[in-house]
Amino acid sequence: MIRVLIWVVMLIGGSLAGLWLDSRLFYDWLINPWFHLISFLAGVLVSRLVINSSRNTGRQLARLGREGDLPRMQTNKLVTQGHYACMRHPMHLGLMMFPLAAALLVGSVSFLIFIVPMEIIFMIMMIVLVEEPEAIAKFGDDYHRYREKVPMFSFRRQCLRALFAG
Repeated sequence: MIRVLIWVVMLIGGSLAGLWLDSRLFYDWLINPWFHLISFLAGVLVSRLVINSSRNTGRQLARLGREGDLPRMQTNKLVTQGHYACMRHPMHLGLMMFPLAAALLVGSVSFLIFIVPMEIIFMIMMIVLVEEPEAIAKFGDDYHRYREKVPMFSFRRQCLRALFAG
């Protein structure tokens, strides 16, 4: 629940802060209808990629990462196949594009330039400082071996194509 709240604060706060900064720094862009049209369409496209990555990895986790009767969104098996054979955090890679999608949908230059990079850095820090230690605590040596073989993220074309496939 706390992680969802963090996401909401990042997206709404980033949007509001971006628009406030735009009103002071990029006013011409803020009132330019062509910029907003192009930005909105790009935001729809990026949103679609975020949704596809979440759906694809979520299905895989639900199918391969659960044994027994577990609450929704919980796993008890380490998944190392499919998207997880390419990278350890494919869902997070897709979700890192969420602030970009929000910034484009809102049409905020300041959100794009200043806030999105900070939010992506924050997400990477959360993965390193929270997600990875949780996985180590849950899966122990299996996760250590998996971590030695598979990178946190992969930008290989075949991995990205499969991750974002609709």
